[in-house]
Amino acid sequence: QVQLVESGGGLVQPGGSLRLSCVASGSIVSINAMGWYRQTPGNQRELIAAISSDGSTNYADSVKGRFTISRDNAKNTVYLQMNSLKPEDTAVYYCNADVLRPWNRRAAYWGQGTQVTVSS
Repeated sequence: QVQLVESGGGLVQPGGSLRLSCVASGSIVSINAMGWYRQTPGNQRELIAAISSDGSTNYADSVKGRFTISRDNAKNTVYLQMNSLKPEDTAVYYCNADVLRPWNRRAAYWGQGTQVTVSS
């Protein structure tokens, strides 16, 4: 099996910064794309940042210029640096990974989510 564990969420004032981490572990051959999603009550989970295995990145317009996604392939870890945080960034943040497992099995996995609250 594969597990994704997020960390780094919490309470921060508007204009502040947080760095989220997500570590993948288990039976992993390689990880293709990795991404960060967020979800607020009553709304669908939305993709806000993604990074391919070669480091290419994409961002939602709502976070472009403020958030930076990166990864450490040797550690099977993806990061989300969040700067200039706004109250509307408050959400549960989830990481996602497209994982290749032994015997050519491929599946997408989710972390358990970490709460980010931006408030004064």
